[in-house]
Amino acid sequence: MNSDIKELLKKSQLSVTASREKILQLFLEQEGALAHGDIEKKAGEKFDRVTVYRTLQTFVEKGIIHTIPTSDNSIRYALCKDDCASGHHHDHHVHFVCNECNNTFCLDDVVTPTIKLPSGYSQEHIEVVVKGVCKHCS
Repeated sequence: MNSDIKELLKKSQLSVTASREKILQLFLEQEGALAHGDIEKKAGEKFDRVTVYRTLQTFVEKGIIHTIPTSDNSIRYALCKDDCASGHHHDHHVHFVCNECNNTFCLDDVVTPTIKLPSGYSQEHIEVVVKGVCKHCS
């Protein structure tokens, strides 16, 4: 897995650092999305809050991860699929938030609907969040 991580970083034209490797590994091991605080805890005391924040911002900018809004105005992060690139996210899928475990999951097979906007409006981003009980908590 370590070679996959290094390959992904190099493909995204990023230098391979310990913090980038560790944080990317956390995403690859996680089924759902991660919050900044989750990443800090799981990465250990080795990386400070600023390092984690900068790494997440860099990964978002490079199309490695995408952001997911939450009802409490915090942000969760999840891995992007292969067709995302620097500055061009193509994660047009629904996100599911479990009311029991509070985990957030990308539902990659559920595509966001096409929305026909009135004349003069232009779409930049669509966010669809479904809340309920996940398969692990059912």
